[in-house]
Amino acid sequence: MTPAFPWREAIGFGLGVLRLSSDDFWRLTPRELACAIEAVRGVATAPLTRATLTDLMTRFPDG
Repeated sequence: MTPAFPWREAIGFGLGVLRLSSDDFWRLTPRELACAIEAVRGVATAPLTRATLTDLMTRFPDG
């Protein structure tokens, strides 16, 4: 079963953190809201491994 969408948190973030009007909040697409959340909270990503970096350098050489 898919978990329910966290409406309470989404509305709280949109109205409380982003300070959007309710009209502006409801006009956002889910993707726009997700991008705004990531911009404010930051996105935790793992650093590149040496193997991944080497692979990228091989596939996309500088010259």
